Amino acid sequence: MTLSRRHFLAAGSAIAAASLTGCGSRSSLGGSHELSMWTWVGSVNDDLIGQAEQAIPGFDAMKLAMTRIGSNYKTKVLTALAGKSLVPDIVAINDDVATYFPNSDQFHDLFELGAKDLEKDFLPWKWKLGITPQNKMMAYPMDTGPTALFYRSDVFTKAGIDIDPAAVAELAPDWDTYIALGKKLKQAVPGSAITDNISGIFDYRMAQQPKRYWSPDGQYLGDQDHVRQAFDLAVRVVEEGLSANAQNSTDKNAVVTNGKLVAYNAAVWWAQLGPKNAAPKTKGLWRVTAAPGGAGNRGGSFLAITKYCKNPEAAFAFISWLESAKNQAQAFLDPVLFPSTPASYTDPKLAAPDPFFGGQQIVDVFAESAKKYPGAFFSPYDSIIGTPIGKELVNVEASGKDPDVAWADAQRQIERELTRAGAI
Repeated sequence: MTLSRRHFLAAGSAIAAASLTGCGSRSSLGGSHELSMWTWVGSVNDDLIGQAEQAIPGFDAMKLAMTRIGSNYKTKVLTALAGKSLVPDIVAINDDVATYFPNSDQFHDLFELGAKDLEKDFLPWKWKLGITPQNKMMAYPMDTGPTALFYRSDVFTKAGIDIDPAAVAELAPDWDTYIALGKKLKQAVPGSAITDNISGIFDYRMAQQPKRYWSPDGQYLGDQDHVRQAFDLAVRVVEEGLSANAQNSTDKNAVVTNGKLVAYNAAVWWAQLGPKNAAPKTKGLWRVTAAPGGAGNRGGSFLAITKYCKNPEAAFAFISWLESAKNQAQAFLDPVLFPSTPASYTDPKLAAPDPFFGGQQIVDVFAESAKKYPGAFFSPYDSIIGTPIGKELVNVEASGKDPDVAWADAQRQIERELTRAGAI
Protein backbone atom coordinates (compact mmCIF):
# COMPACT_ATOMS: atom_id res chain seq x y z
CA MET A 1 0.00 0.00 0.00
CA THR A 2 1.39 3.41 -0.94
CA LEU A 3 0.22 6.99 -0.99
CA SER A 4 1.60 10.36 -1.95
CA ARG A 5 3.13 12.75 0.57
CA ARG A 6 0.22 15.16 0.08
CA HIS A 7 -2.27 12.33 0.57
CA PHE A 8 -0.33 11.18 3.64
CA LEU A 9 -0.70 14.56 5.31
CA ALA A 10 -4.31 15.06 4.30
CA ALA A 11 -5.39 11.59 5.36
CA GLY A 12 -3.47 11.80 8.62
CA SER A 13 -5.39 14.93 9.47
CA ALA A 14 -8.58 12.89 9.55
CA ILE A 15 -7.11 10.62 12.20
CA ALA A 16 -5.64 12.96 14.76
CA ALA A 17 -8.15 15.79 14.66
CA ALA A 18 -10.74 15.71 11.96
CA SER A 19 -12.71 17.83 14.41
CA LEU A 20 -10.17 20.66 14.51
CA THR A 21 -12.41 22.85 12.42
CA GLY A 22 -14.38 24.45 15.22
CA CYS A 23 -15.19 28.14 15.32
CA GLY A 24 -14.47 30.58 18.10
CA SER A 25 -12.02 33.26 19.02
CA ARG A 26 -8.36 32.32 19.15
CA SER A 27 -7.29 32.69 22.74
CA SER A 28 -5.00 31.01 25.23
CA LEU A 29 -5.89 29.84 28.70
CA GLY A 30 -4.88 31.86 31.76
CA GLY A 31 -3.94 35.41 32.65
CA SER A 32 -1.66 37.70 30.71
CA HIS A 33 1.26 37.17 33.08
CA GLU A 34 1.10 33.40 33.29
CA LEU A 35 1.78 30.48 30.97
CA SER A 36 -0.83 27.75 31.18
CA MET A 37 0.34 24.16 30.81
CA TRP A 38 -1.56 20.89 30.55
CA THR A 39 -0.02 17.55 31.30
CA TRP A 40 -0.95 14.22 32.89
CA VAL A 41 -0.21 12.92 36.36
CA GLY A 42 3.38 11.73 36.80
CA SER A 43 4.88 13.51 33.81
CA VAL A 44 6.98 16.24 35.47
CA ASN A 45 9.03 16.88 38.59
CA ASP A 46 7.00 18.78 41.19
CA ASP A 47 9.95 20.74 42.60
CA LEU A 48 10.89 22.07 39.18
CA ILE A 49 7.30 22.98 38.40
CA GLY A 50 7.10 24.74 41.77
CA GLN A 51 10.04 26.95 40.80
CA ALA A 52 8.41 27.90 37.49
CA GLU A 53 5.14 28.64 39.27
CA GLN A 54 7.01 31.41 41.07
CA ALA A 55 8.68 32.75 37.93
CA ILE A 56 9.69 31.45 34.49
CA PRO A 57 13.51 31.34 34.40
CA GLY A 58 14.65 34.38 32.45
CA PHE A 59 11.15 35.86 32.39
CA ASP A 60 10.50 37.04 35.93
CA ALA A 61 7.26 38.76 34.94
CA MET A 62 5.77 35.42 33.81
CA LYS A 63 4.85 32.42 35.91
CA LEU A 64 3.58 28.92 35.16
CA ALA A 65 0.04 27.72 35.84
CA MET A 66 -0.03 23.96 35.39
CA THR A 67 -3.05 21.66 35.26
CA ARG A 68 -2.72 17.88 35.68
CA ILE A 69 -5.39 16.00 33.76
CA GLY A 70 -6.14 12.56 35.14
CA SER A 71 -8.04 10.90 32.28
CA ASN A 72 -8.90 11.37 28.60
CA TYR A 73 -5.93 13.68 28.30
CA LYS A 74 -5.50 13.59 24.53
CA THR A 75 -9.23 14.04 23.91
CA LYS A 76 -9.26 17.16 26.08
CA VAL A 77 -6.25 18.62 24.26
CA LEU A 78 -7.79 18.01 20.84
CA THR A 79 -11.13 19.40 21.98
CA ALA A 80 -9.48 22.61 23.18
CA LEU A 81 -7.61 22.96 19.90
CA ALA A 82 -10.82 22.38 17.95
CA GLY A 83 -12.57 25.17 19.82
CA LYS A 84 -9.62 27.55 19.33
CA SER A 85 -10.48 29.18 22.63
CA LEU A 86 -9.02 28.80 26.12
CA VAL A 87 -6.22 26.67 24.70
CA PRO A 88 -3.24 26.03 27.02
CA ASP A 89 0.02 27.73 26.07
CA ILE A 90 2.02 24.52 26.54
CA VAL A 91 0.90 20.90 26.24
CA ALA A 92 2.62 17.63 26.98
CA ILE A 93 2.35 15.00 24.26
CA ASN A 94 2.88 11.30 24.75
CA ASP A 95 4.84 8.95 22.49
CA ASP A 96 2.02 9.12 19.92
CA VAL A 97 3.40 12.50 18.87
CA ALA A 98 3.13 11.62 15.16
CA THR A 99 -0.66 11.61 15.40
CA TYR A 100 -0.50 15.36 15.99
CA PHE A 101 1.69 16.06 12.95
CA PRO A 102 -1.17 16.57 10.46
CA ASN A 103 -2.28 19.43 12.71
CA SER A 104 1.13 20.99 13.21
CA ASP A 105 -0.28 24.36 12.18
CA GLN A 106 -1.81 24.43 15.66
CA PHE A 107 1.69 24.61 17.16
CA HIS A 108 4.74 26.84 17.01
CA ASP A 109 7.79 25.71 15.06
CA LEU A 110 10.38 25.37 17.80
CA PHE A 111 13.19 25.85 15.31
CA GLU A 112 12.01 29.44 14.98
CA LEU A 113 12.34 29.87 18.74
CA GLY A 114 15.94 28.66 18.93
CA ALA A 115 15.63 24.89 19.33
CA LYS A 116 18.29 24.12 16.73
CA ASP A 117 21.00 25.43 19.06
CA LEU A 118 20.10 22.76 21.63
CA GLU A 119 19.92 19.72 19.33
CA LYS A 120 23.42 18.59 20.34
CA ASP A 121 22.24 18.03 23.91
CA PHE A 122 19.74 15.28 23.02
CA LEU A 123 19.67 11.73 21.74
CA PRO A 124 19.50 12.11 17.93
CA TRP A 125 16.66 9.60 17.44
CA LYS A 126 14.55 11.25 20.17
CA TRP A 127 15.08 14.71 18.73
CA LYS A 128 14.01 13.53 15.29
CA LEU A 129 10.70 12.15 16.59
CA GLY A 130 9.43 15.65 17.31
CA ILE A 131 10.01 16.89 13.75
CA THR A 132 7.20 16.73 11.19
CA PRO A 133 7.56 15.44 7.61
CA GLN A 134 7.75 19.12 6.54
CA ASN A 135 10.82 19.60 8.79
CA LYS A 136 8.94 21.63 11.38
CA MET A 137 9.92 20.99 14.99
CA MET A 138 6.56 20.63 16.67
CA ALA A 139 7.56 18.82 19.88
CA TYR A 140 10.50 19.16 22.28
CA PRO A 141 12.00 16.01 23.88
CA MET A 142 11.15 15.03 27.42
CA ASP A 143 11.83 11.50 28.68
CA THR A 144 12.55 8.22 26.89
CA GLY A 145 11.72 4.54 27.48
CA PRO A 146 14.87 2.48 26.85
CA THR A 147 14.44 -1.27 27.25
CA ALA A 148 16.43 -3.95 29.06
CA LEU A 149 16.01 -7.40 30.58
CA PHE A 150 14.77 -7.54 34.18
CA TYR A 151 15.32 -10.85 35.98
CA ARG A 152 15.00 -12.50 39.38
CA SER A 153 18.45 -13.41 40.66
CA ASP A 154 17.12 -15.92 43.22
CA VAL A 155 15.29 -17.93 40.57
CA PHE A 156 18.31 -17.81 38.26
CA THR A 157 20.45 -19.13 41.11
CA LYS A 158 18.04 -22.04 41.67
CA ALA A 159 18.39 -22.86 37.98
CA GLY A 160 22.19 -22.85 38.24
CA ILE A 161 22.58 -19.72 36.12
CA ASP A 162 25.25 -17.12 36.80
CA ILE A 163 23.36 -14.03 37.99
CA ASP A 164 26.01 -11.50 36.97
CA PRO A 165 24.34 -9.09 34.48
CA ALA A 166 27.17 -9.41 31.97
CA ALA A 167 26.96 -13.21 32.12
CA VAL A 168 23.18 -13.18 31.59
CA ALA A 169 23.53 -10.80 28.63
CA GLU A 170 26.09 -13.16 27.09
CA LEU A 171 23.86 -16.17 27.74
CA ALA A 172 20.83 -14.62 26.00
CA PRO A 173 21.96 -12.11 23.36
CA ASP A 174 19.03 -12.84 21.04
CA TRP A 175 15.45 -14.09 21.24
CA ASP A 176 16.26 -17.71 20.41
CA THR A 177 18.72 -17.96 23.30
CA TYR A 178 16.24 -16.11 25.53
CA ILE A 179 13.63 -18.78 24.84
CA ALA A 180 16.23 -21.46 25.62
CA LEU A 181 17.00 -19.66 28.87
CA GLY A 182 13.29 -19.56 29.69
CA LYS A 183 12.94 -23.30 29.17
CA LYS A 184 15.86 -23.92 31.52
CA LEU A 185 14.29 -21.69 34.16
CA LYS A 186 10.93 -23.41 33.84
CA GLN A 187 12.52 -26.83 34.15
CA ALA A 188 14.29 -25.81 37.37
CA VAL A 189 11.41 -23.75 38.79
CA PRO A 190 8.07 -24.99 37.37
CA GLY A 191 5.66 -22.26 36.40
CA SER A 192 8.34 -19.71 35.55
CA ALA A 193 7.46 -17.28 32.75
CA ILE A 194 9.60 -14.87 30.71
CA THR A 195 6.81 -12.54 29.61
CA ASP A 196 3.55 -11.35 31.13
CA ASN A 197 1.63 -12.19 27.95
CA ILE A 198 1.96 -12.66 24.21
CA SER A 199 1.78 -8.93 23.52
CA GLY A 200 4.73 -8.33 25.82
CA ILE A 201 6.97 -10.21 23.40
CA PHE A 202 5.55 -8.64 20.24
CA ASP A 203 5.56 -5.07 21.56
CA TYR A 204 9.11 -5.20 22.85
CA ARG A 205 10.44 -6.93 19.74
CA MET A 206 8.84 -4.21 17.64
CA ALA A 207 10.36 -1.63 19.99
CA GLN A 208 13.81 -2.81 18.85
CA GLN A 209 13.13 -2.53 15.13
CA PRO A 210 14.62 0.19 12.88
CA LYS A 211 11.30 0.26 11.01
CA ARG A 212 7.73 -0.19 12.16
CA TYR A 213 4.37 -0.05 10.34
CA TRP A 214 4.75 2.80 7.86
CA SER A 215 7.61 4.28 5.84
CA PRO A 216 8.42 8.00 5.61
CA ASP A 217 7.48 7.95 1.91
CA GLY A 218 4.01 6.50 2.57
CA GLN A 219 4.43 2.74 2.21
CA TYR A 220 2.49 0.32 4.40
CA LEU A 221 4.92 -2.00 6.20
CA GLY A 222 2.60 -3.79 8.61
CA ASP A 223 2.45 -6.93 6.48
CA GLN A 224 6.19 -7.20 5.91
CA ASP A 225 8.60 -9.80 7.28
CA HIS A 226 9.88 -7.81 10.27
CA VAL A 227 6.33 -7.50 11.65
CA ARG A 228 5.35 -11.09 10.87
CA GLN A 229 8.56 -12.35 12.48
CA ALA A 230 7.76 -10.43 15.66
CA PHE A 231 4.23 -11.89 15.54
CA ASP A 232 5.58 -15.43 15.10
CA LEU A 233 8.13 -14.94 17.89
CA ALA A 234 5.37 -13.97 20.31
CA VAL A 235 3.34 -17.03 19.29
CA ARG A 236 6.36 -19.25 19.75
CA VAL A 237 6.92 -18.08 23.34
CA VAL A 238 3.31 -18.93 24.13
CA GLU A 239 3.57 -22.34 22.46
CA GLU A 240 6.68 -23.07 24.53
CA GLY A 241 4.62 -22.41 27.68
CA LEU A 242 6.77 -19.46 28.72
CA SER A 243 4.07 -16.78 28.92
CA ALA A 244 2.21 -15.96 32.14
CA ASN A 245 -0.97 -15.30 30.11
CA ALA A 246 -1.73 -12.20 32.20
CA GLN A 247 -4.03 -10.12 30.02
CA ASN A 248 -5.05 -7.23 32.30
CA SER A 249 -3.30 -4.93 34.75
CA THR A 250 -4.49 -6.82 37.83
CA ASP A 251 -3.20 -10.13 36.51
CA LYS A 252 0.04 -8.51 35.34
CA ASN A 253 0.69 -7.28 38.86
CA ALA A 254 -0.25 -10.66 40.29
CA VAL A 255 2.35 -12.61 38.27
CA VAL A 256 5.04 -10.25 39.56
CA THR A 257 3.76 -10.49 43.13
CA ASN A 258 3.52 -14.28 43.16
CA GLY A 259 6.89 -14.76 41.48
CA LYS A 260 5.64 -16.38 38.27
CA LEU A 261 7.25 -13.71 36.07
CA VAL A 262 10.95 -14.30 36.60
CA ALA A 263 12.34 -12.42 33.59
CA TYR A 264 10.91 -9.69 31.43
CA ASN A 265 12.17 -7.56 28.56
CA ALA A 266 10.65 -4.17 29.40
CA ALA A 267 11.16 -0.41 29.42
CA VAL A 268 12.85 1.47 32.24
CA TRP A 269 9.55 2.67 33.69
CA TRP A 270 8.53 -0.95 34.39
CA ALA A 271 10.96 -0.99 37.32
CA GLN A 272 8.57 1.26 39.22
CA LEU A 273 5.26 0.00 37.83
CA GLY A 274 6.30 -3.65 38.00
CA PRO A 275 8.45 -5.10 40.81
CA LYS A 276 8.78 -2.01 43.04
CA ASN A 277 5.02 -1.55 43.01
CA ALA A 278 3.72 -5.12 42.80
CA ALA A 279 6.41 -7.01 44.71
CA PRO A 280 8.18 -4.72 47.22
CA LYS A 281 9.24 -7.72 49.29
CA THR A 282 11.50 -8.82 46.41
CA LYS A 283 13.81 -5.87 47.09
CA GLY A 284 17.39 -6.89 46.38
CA LEU A 285 16.44 -9.88 44.22
CA TRP A 286 16.07 -8.19 40.84
CA ARG A 287 18.82 -7.38 38.34
CA VAL A 288 18.92 -5.70 34.92
CA THR A 289 20.98 -6.43 31.83
CA ALA A 290 21.04 -5.84 28.08
CA ALA A 291 17.88 -7.11 26.40
CA PRO A 292 17.87 -10.09 24.03
CA GLY A 293 17.62 -8.81 20.49
CA GLY A 294 19.31 -5.47 21.10
CA ALA A 295 18.50 -1.98 22.30
CA GLY A 296 14.96 -0.70 22.10
CA ASN A 297 12.66 2.07 23.24
CA ARG A 298 9.05 2.07 24.33
CA GLY A 299 7.53 5.26 25.64
CA GLY A 300 8.69 8.79 26.25
CA SER A 301 7.01 12.16 25.91
CA PHE A 302 7.31 15.69 24.52
CA LEU A 303 6.33 19.31 25.11
CA ALA A 304 4.74 21.53 22.48
CA ILE A 305 3.83 25.23 22.38
CA THR A 306 0.43 25.95 20.89
CA LYS A 307 -0.21 28.70 18.34
CA TYR A 308 -2.38 30.42 20.91
CA CYS A 309 0.50 30.90 23.36
CA LYS A 310 0.58 34.45 24.69
CA ASN A 311 4.39 34.52 25.01
CA PRO A 312 6.14 31.87 22.87
CA GLU A 313 9.63 33.08 23.81
CA ALA A 314 8.91 32.66 27.53
CA ALA A 315 7.30 29.27 26.86
CA PHE A 316 10.36 28.05 25.00
CA ALA A 317 12.63 29.38 27.75
CA PHE A 318 10.60 27.33 30.20
CA ILE A 319 10.53 24.03 28.30
CA SER A 320 14.22 24.23 27.38
CA TRP A 321 15.05 24.90 31.06
CA LEU A 322 12.78 22.11 32.30
CA GLU A 323 14.33 19.59 29.89
CA SER A 324 17.96 20.56 30.43
CA ALA A 325 20.35 17.75 31.35
CA LYS A 326 20.51 18.89 34.97
CA ASN A 327 16.76 19.03 35.38
CA GLN A 328 16.11 15.78 33.52
CA ALA A 329 18.45 14.11 36.02
CA GLN A 330 16.26 15.45 38.83
CA ALA A 331 13.12 14.21 37.06
CA PHE A 332 14.61 10.70 36.97
CA LEU A 333 14.39 10.56 40.76
CA ASP A 334 10.76 11.67 40.79
CA PRO A 335 8.67 10.67 38.85
CA VAL A 336 11.30 8.29 37.37
CA LEU A 337 11.55 9.76 33.87
CA PHE A 338 14.56 8.49 31.95
CA PRO A 339 16.42 11.43 30.36
CA SER A 340 16.71 12.15 26.65
CA THR A 341 19.89 14.13 27.41
CA PRO A 342 23.00 11.85 27.49
CA ALA A 343 24.84 14.31 29.75
CA SER A 344 22.37 13.33 32.50
CA TYR A 345 23.59 9.74 32.55
CA THR A 346 26.73 10.58 34.52
CA ASP A 347 24.90 12.82 37.00
CA PRO A 348 25.36 11.49 40.56
CA LYS A 349 21.58 11.50 41.02
CA LEU A 350 21.28 8.80 38.35
CA ALA A 351 24.51 6.93 38.95
CA ALA A 352 23.72 5.92 42.54
CA PRO A 353 23.35 2.17 43.23
CA ASP A 354 19.74 0.97 43.47
CA PRO A 355 19.13 -1.20 46.57
CA PHE A 356 16.03 -2.75 44.99
CA PHE A 357 18.28 -4.16 42.27
CA GLY A 358 20.91 -5.50 44.62
CA GLY A 359 22.93 -2.31 44.58
CA GLN A 360 23.33 -2.40 40.80
CA GLN A 361 23.76 0.88 38.94
CA ILE A 362 20.90 0.16 36.57
CA VAL A 363 21.15 3.53 34.86
CA ASP A 364 24.23 2.25 33.02
CA VAL A 365 22.21 -0.51 31.35
CA PHE A 366 19.41 1.80 30.26
CA ALA A 367 21.83 4.52 29.16
CA GLU A 368 23.51 2.07 26.80
CA SER A 369 20.14 1.00 25.44
CA ALA A 370 19.07 4.62 24.92
CA LYS A 371 22.28 5.45 23.06
CA LYS A 372 22.27 2.30 20.92
CA TYR A 373 18.59 2.30 19.96
CA PRO A 374 18.49 2.71 16.14
CA GLY A 375 15.35 4.84 16.07
CA ALA A 376 12.34 4.26 13.81
CA PHE A 377 9.73 6.23 11.90
CA PHE A 378 6.41 6.66 13.70
CA SER A 379 3.35 7.62 11.66
CA PRO A 380 -0.16 8.89 12.41
CA TYR A 381 -1.40 5.42 11.41
CA ASP A 382 0.58 3.33 13.90
CA SER A 383 -2.30 2.78 16.32
CA ILE A 384 -4.66 1.89 13.47
CA ILE A 385 -2.20 -0.77 12.37
CA GLY A 386 -0.92 -2.00 15.71
CA THR A 387 -4.27 -2.37 17.46
CA PRO A 388 -5.72 -5.16 15.26
CA ILE A 389 -2.46 -7.08 15.43
CA GLY A 390 -2.44 -6.82 19.21
CA LYS A 391 -6.05 -7.93 19.50
CA GLU A 392 -5.44 -10.96 17.31
CA LEU A 393 -2.39 -11.95 19.34
CA VAL A 394 -4.57 -11.95 22.44
CA ASN A 395 -7.02 -14.18 20.58
CA VAL A 396 -4.19 -16.62 19.91
CA GLU A 397 -3.13 -16.83 23.55
CA ALA A 398 -6.42 -16.41 25.37
CA SER A 399 -8.74 -18.24 22.97
CA GLY A 400 -6.47 -20.62 21.07
CA LYS A 401 -7.06 -19.01 17.68
CA ASP A 402 -4.95 -20.34 14.82
CA PRO A 403 -2.01 -17.89 14.38
CA ASP A 404 -2.21 -17.85 10.58
CA VAL A 405 -5.92 -17.08 10.69
CA ALA A 406 -5.29 -14.40 13.32
CA TRP A 407 -2.62 -12.77 11.15
CA ALA A 408 -4.87 -12.78 8.08
CA ASP A 409 -7.78 -11.35 10.07
CA ALA A 410 -5.57 -8.60 11.45
CA GLN A 411 -4.44 -7.62 7.95
CA ARG A 412 -8.02 -7.48 6.69
CA GLN A 413 -9.05 -5.28 9.60
CA ILE A 414 -6.06 -2.98 9.03
CA GLU A 415 -6.97 -2.59 5.36
CA ARG A 416 -10.54 -1.67 6.31
CA GLU A 417 -9.38 0.89 8.86
CA LEU A 418 -6.77 2.47 6.60
CA THR A 419 -9.35 2.70 3.82
CA ARG A 420 -11.80 4.33 6.20
CA ALA A 421 -9.11 6.82 7.26
CA GLY A 422 -8.40 7.66 3.61
CA ALA A 423 -4.84 6.38 3.75
CA ILE A 424 -5.24 3.85 0.92
